[in-house]
Amino acid sequence: MTYFDALETRSADERASDQAGALVEQIKRAMSAPGFASHLSESDTNKVKSAEDLPTLPVLRKSDLTRAQAKRPPFGGFTVKPARHFHHVFQSPGPIYEPGSTDHDWWRMGRFLNAAGVGAGDIVQNCFGYHLTPAGMIFENGARAVGAAVLPAGTGQTELQVTAARDVGCTAYAGTPDYLKVILDKADEMGVSLHFSKAVVGGGALFPSLRQEYADRGISCLQCYATADLGNIAYESAAIDGMIIDEHVIVEIVTPGTGTPVAPGEVGEVVVTSLNPDYPLIRFATGDLSAVMPGISPCGRTNTRIKGWMGRADQTTKIKGMFVRPEQVAALVDKHEEIVKARVIATRQGEMDSMTVQIESTGGDDTAYARSVAEVLKLKGAIEVVAPGSLPKDGLVIEDQRVYE
Repeated sequence: MTYFDALETRSADERASDQAGALVEQIKRAMSAPGFASHLSESDTNKVKSAEDLPTLPVLRKSDLTRAQAKRPPFGGFTVKPARHFHHVFQSPGPIYEPGSTDHDWWRMGRFLNAAGVGAGDIVQNCFGYHLTPAGMIFENGARAVGAAVLPAGTGQTELQVTAARDVGCTAYAGTPDYLKVILDKADEMGVSLHFSKAVVGGGALFPSLRQEYADRGISCLQCYATADLGNIAYESAAIDGMIIDEHVIVEIVTPGTGTPVAPGEVGEVVVTSLNPDYPLIRFATGDLSAVMPGISPCGRTNTRIKGWMGRADQTTKIKGMFVRPEQVAALVDKHEEIVKARVIATRQGEMDSMTVQIESTGGDDTAYARSVAEVLKLKGAIEVVAPGSLPKDGLVIEDQRVYE
């Protein structure tokens, strides 16, 4: 087994000491940025000497970033250098703007690809999007860090994806968990033999049945937990026993909606402090649920493990690799005056995510509603128009009916 670097096998004491020093320096950088200078008090930050002191600081949420970015575009004053000094500026739904860089392993994705066995000699078919959002560049940057070549395939045009994978000789897939199945099924339909032996996925849940289907085809499929703001947070290794926290972030599990840590092993919201010197997010709340696992991974990597993605702390739900947020559902309702309310339902059809939008309306055109759904939610879905008063009065605007076991 080849580790990415010596950091992965440090003792717990050595890691805690190293990260304490890095955290103090990171907070100093953060306080030089106007966004953090108004978010954190200097008297509180001066008391932070280690990760154990982080709960004394307030949590930073995406809504805080959105408000700050509206006042001080594009990054809300939370970066230590201006936008023109970054290599990329990305836009995620919200909109929220994130910086990016082509510097070596800037998002720390190389650590995950190495753990998945991707390296020199591999050609990665990168099916993450390259348009506006950063996922495509995040995985490309990681592939470069491990010496792999990249076919920047992006999304869609499945027949061309199959042809390119065959002609180029791609050996590894990067993308959302279920799109690889679309490519493989299309290849079967076309009578084309592909040579994938590894898959590195993110942006959605990897269901055990789908992982097994890939294994039956001779493809080892591992997943990571990453966000556009933070880069890689945690990742699976070949042990497939929880997700190992990345070496350059500090993860807390807190009671949702608060900054108070839960007891070890309890489910709570994932709060992350990034040690990236360019973008020093301190106690950034992801809105995701997870829990710490006891012990260390059988693969020998010694950092703390979490159980992976266990749902959302709010109703925001990821469907087909895209977040759908309550405020987007509200915007859909506002777009048509005859709509009383709407409810997004996430389900699975086979191994694919599916979305149905139920609309309480006194009338209206299904085709027009479908166009609005695609425009506002950035996803296509089935439309069900129901009579006013038909939808449950349970406060839900997004209902996730998928089973994660």
